[in-house]
Amino acid sequence: MASSSHVNFASLALPVLAILCCLGPRPAASALVRQQTLVLPYHNGRLLKGNVTLNLLWYGAFSPVQRSVILDFLHSLSAAAPSPPPSVSSWWRTTARYKGGPSNLAVGAQILDESYSLGKSLQTGQLAALASKAGYGSIKTRAVAINLVLTSADVAVDGFCMSRCGTHGSGAAGKAKFTYAWVGNAVSQCPGQCAWPFHQPQYGPQTPPLVAPNGDVGVDGMVINLATVLAGAVTNPFNDGYYQGAAGAPLEAVSACTGIFGKGAYPGILAKSCWTRRRGRVTMRSALMAASFCCRPCGTRRPPRARHSCEILILKSLK
Repeated sequence: MASSSHVNFASLALPVLAILCCLGPRPAASALVRQQTLVLPYHNGRLLKGNVTLNLLWYGAFSPVQRSVILDFLHSLSAAAPSPPPSVSSWWRTTARYKGGPSNLAVGAQILDESYSLGKSLQTGQLAALASKAGYGSIKTRAVAINLVLTSADVAVDGFCMSRCGTHGSGAAGKAKFTYAWVGNAVSQCPGQCAWPFHQPQYGPQTPPLVAPNGDVGVDGMVINLATVLAGAVTNPFNDGYYQGAAGAPLEAVSACTGIFGKGAYPGILAKSCWTRRRGRVTMRSALMAASFCCRPCGTRRPPRARHSCEILILKSLK
């Protein structure tokens, strides 16, 4: 079985989290430098559009509560009754602006590998092997699917914490190609890299960490990285979709965004809350955490008046 993978945003940088992102200020006419519009080239490959099944393999020790947190998040991406923005589903709908329309995710098969069948130290090729096991049914029928491998806190993965927090790639089982993604629980290995801002950042300003919305630093960090690799998987599943730069190390949806992440935000510093005429001020309650990704879905067009707006991800509902 052949496989390939590539580094994406979850492996290069941590997403900026904000209480709320709103329309940012437009550059003044006298500004010396204007922000360039970022465009992700489309390389004419296949995308994962329409109904997409998520097959899960839980590798290692995950408690029922930990699994429920991640499953709730996955279900909310393509909720039957989408919530108005800001919400998880409204953020995910931005992927519909790429060629081919929306990607409607639904959880499919789940496998628990609590016996660590390949040991507690995994190579990238083994991730693909586990993914093919998780998505055996989908691969056999050639259904549109992402086979998702989730590793527990006591599992080491090649490159984890050194160059990546998660990744996605593709593999082949016979003549059938499949897409997979992986994210690991970093709580005991590198929470400052892969679970910020629920843990103090490893580098940069040592601001106090925020309370993990679900009370689990590692799993809440996994949710952030899951959103990233899934967005990359549907828009660049076989490394010939939407990306910028070299094919071996592409910048994808989310990872290529260099725009505004909320006023005053950068790695180690959270964005400030802001005002909009439409919504008024939004404050953060203990149950709310918003993860801000791109200013807009990279490589897509939006009305000029909204070009600085941020798409946001809510891990818990607004109260």
